[in-house]
Amino acid sequence: MTMEETVARINELAKKAKTTELTPEELKERDALRRVYIDSWKASLIGQLENTYIVDENGNKQKLKKRSK
Repeated sequence: MTMEETVARINELAKKAKTTELTPEELKERDALRRVYIDSWKASLIGQLENTYIVDENGNKQKLKKRSK
C-alpha cells in the first residue's frame, strides 16, 4: 500500500467515524494505518535532519549533533 493509499484509507475511516461508530476491526485497521503513517513521517524527518549542516560565519560546515535526553 502506498502512502497516498494509506492516507486515503485513514481519511475514509475518519469520515465514517464522524457519522457512525467504527467496528473493532476498523478501529484496529485505523490504528495500524496511523502507526504506519507516523513511523514513515518520523523516518523522513530523521533522514532530513541527518543530512542537515549548519554553516558558521567563516563558511565552515558542521553536522547537526544529536541531543542527549
